Amino acid sequence: MKTMETEKYWEALTEVMDPEFPISVVDMGLIYDITKIGDDTIAVKMTYTSTGCGCMQWIENDIRERLLKEEGIRDVEIHVVWDPPWTVSNLSEKGKLKLKTWGVSS
Repeated sequence: MKTMETEKYWEALTEVMDPEFPISVVDMGLIYDITKIGDDTIAVKMTYTSTGCGCMQWIENDIRERLLKEEGIRDVEIHVVWDPPWTVSNLSEKGKLKLKTWGVSS
C-alpha cells in the first residue's frame, strides 16, 4: 500500500526492470507493499509471476541496490509471499499497455 511516507520508494522501484520484459517491478505488480521500519530500514513485500522464476535473485538484488541509494536507507528486508498469487490483474495500466504493444497481452 502506498502512503506519503513510502511514495518515494515506490517511485524508486519503477526504475527496477523485470529481466524478461522491460517493465518495472511496480508495473508488473510484483510489489505488494513497502514499509519503512525505524529510520533506516525498508521492508518490501513482493511476489513473482511463478514459483519457478529463474530471475528471483537478480530482481531482489536490483530492488535492494536501488533502495539503498535512497538517503538514510541502510537496510532492505525483502519478504517474498505467494498469497495472494500473482495474476495478470496485478499489472498496472502502463504495464498492460507495454505488454499489448509487444503482442504479449490482449
